[in-house]
Amino acid sequence: MFAVMKTGGKQYKVQSGDILRVEKLAADAGETVQFNEILMLGGDAPVLGSPLVDGAAVQAEVIDQIKGDKVIHFVKRRRKHSSKRTKGHRQQLTLLRVTDILASGAGASGVKAAMGAGSAPAAVAAAAPAKAPKAAKAAPAAAAPTEGDDLKRLSGVGPALEKKLHEAGVTTFAQVAAWTADDVAAMDEKLSFKGRIEREGWIEQAKTLAAEKE
Repeated sequence: MFAVMKTGGKQYKVQSGDILRVEKLAADAGETVQFNEILMLGGDAPVLGSPLVDGAAVQAEVIDQIKGDKVIHFVKRRRKHSSKRTKGHRQQLTLLRVTDILASGAGASGVKAAMGAGSAPAAVAAAAPAKAPKAAKAAPAAAAPTEGDDLKRLSGVGPALEKKLHEAGVTTFAQVAAWTADDVAAMDEKLSFKGRIEREGWIEQAKTLAAEKE
């Protein structure tokens, strides 16, 4: 009788007594582990899983934790100053001896389920304190409506430029009408539109618009 089992993203065809190397498991040498992802049972009456065979399992004894053969990874970038890089890697593996193949009753065997070394046991995960949800960030308070004149009535002033004027503290025609040459120079720097105030005649327009309000 043989079985096709799945572990570490790979499939293995095994029989009782087989020795195989699988992706590292969270188990010590001498422990018995059970693989519950069985895709097929072979023999006199083959059974195909859909996708797994219900109740089937493969039990194996952990012989040792080992490392695979060294793999060399070499990279050369011909068009980047001929840079080269060499990196070696040895995959961590678990050496097993298959002891038994169960056609049914896997859930009642009492043998520890095989689990990858990077997986946390369900009991540990359940015992871990749940993280408190992050407090929702308070929504920024809506900006209070600016009280003042409609500066968009000035030539060349749109919503974006009006917003910049408000940020600079300019909200009325009277303020613009009272600008001095130094004020104009300073405002040119803030608005990043040098010479525009004089070209568009904002001060004269502001004086006219302010007088209309009165």
